[in-house]
Amino acid sequence: MTDSQRQFRDLPDFIIGITREIWEDRNTASLRQYYAPDVVMRSPASVVTGNETVIADTMATLAEFPDRTLLGEDVIWSGDAESGWLSSHRLLSTATHLGHGTYGPPSGRTLAYRIIADCHVVAGGGVIDEEWLIRDQGAIVRQIGKSPREFAAEQIRLEGGPDTATRPTDVAGTTPTKYLGEGNRNSWGERYRNILEQIMAGELAVIPREYDRACHLEYPGGITGHSHSDADRFWLGLRSSFPDAEFKITHQIGREDPAMPPRAALRWRLTGTHGGAGHFGPPTGADVHVMGACHAEFGPWGLRREFVLYDETAIWKQLLLACPTAFGS
Repeated sequence: MTDSQRQFRDLPDFIIGITREIWEDRNTASLRQYYAPDVVMRSPASVVTGNETVIADTMATLAEFPDRTLLGEDVIWSGDAESGWLSSHRLLSTATHLGHGTYGPPSGRTLAYRIIADCHVVAGGGVIDEEWLIRDQGAIVRQIGKSPREFAAEQIRLEGGPDTATRPTDVAGTTPTKYLGEGNRNSWGERYRNILEQIMAGELAVIPREYDRACHLEYPGGITGHSHSDADRFWLGLRSSFPDAEFKITHQIGREDPAMPPRAALRWRLTGTHGGAGHFGPPTGADVHVMGACHAEFGPWGLRREFVLYDETAIWKQLLLACPTAFGS
């Protein structure tokens, strides 16, 4: 164990422990201990660099949601002490919207939503120097009382209109990547990768072949589904929205751990045009980049639990900025 990790049993305990220390114990200053000074924080909406910016953003979020909790559901990880680690941390967050901030005036609404955060922990240093973070923004804004489209339009107006608004970008291409690993080649990660690649190639028959008929599904927008038809509806709605988009898996982990089902974590990107009807309304032809992450658990009858996240508001913002007149923003 490194100095900063000595109090933790292993990598999952480190990731879950520092998350609680920073957010629930209010020790935002510990970000200076656990995150590198030049940390790169990537999200679907933007890329933030530098620890002091991360600390400021953390404090702003706590002011808006002072009772926020982050319940660690799983950490799926790869790597070792010699080469460093990559953790994919899935959380269920609860919070009450009690302060002014990103989501507007306090609504008093109580929220529950998921997050997947992939963190690169540097070998030997015990610090995080890069993170890929996806919050279920669609679930957050719906519970506050807005649609993802309305929230994206509001962001554009607050940022001065389409000419000056911050534009979501392909986060892989805006700032050099510190972590160059691709995860591992465990068979469960390979299996999940093959499932998603077949779905994105239009082979939806893979769903009844590979998904447990009683599968439990958690999708963007706080949507819970079950069985083959709900999986088909979700993935088809995404793919049909961007039929010519390139689907690329950028990181892959599979794991088998005691007292846990076999599981996998994938991070992926979908880059192309809004060329079809689906989850995002009539086609606009806008260029769109989708940053996604998902976890899966397997059982004796196939994929039994699936968790998928992307930021609906970042997608709507790209559509609105490309076609403002079509959406009246």
